[in-house]
Amino acid sequence: MKIRVFTKKSEQLKRSLLRNKMTEAEKLLWLELKNRNLGVRFLRQYSIEKFVVDFYCPEIKLAVEVDGVTHNSPEEIEYDAYRQEEIEKYKITFVRFTNQQVYGSIKTVVDEIKARINILKKSN
Repeated sequence: MKIRVFTKKSEQLKRSLLRNKMTEAEKLLWLELKNRNLGVRFLRQYSIEKFVVDFYCPEIKLAVEVDGVTHNSPEEIEYDAYRQEEIEKYKITFVRFTNQQVYGSIKTVVDEIKARINILKKSN
């Protein structure tokens, strides 16, 4: 029997709760990512193993995270590094932004995501 890695049923409630409680920075970025605005389809609050990433594009295996102030403690920094390493085992590219980056210059954030999309499309 094949073990499911993506969108596991066991993570369904967690994904739903996170979608309903998106931060303002996540909502702002989602407006830019949804509806194939960048030429690829992004999904929000997507689970990979037991982890949930803010946004994920399966077509090019790109995960986008928006980190708030809760991600600044030494414990959270260590956990985020572990989580990212586990997710990258599936050949997924990870890109992180802070809430301040999203609020300060959403255009710069979107441009960085577009650049990653172009690189990943060329390498596939």
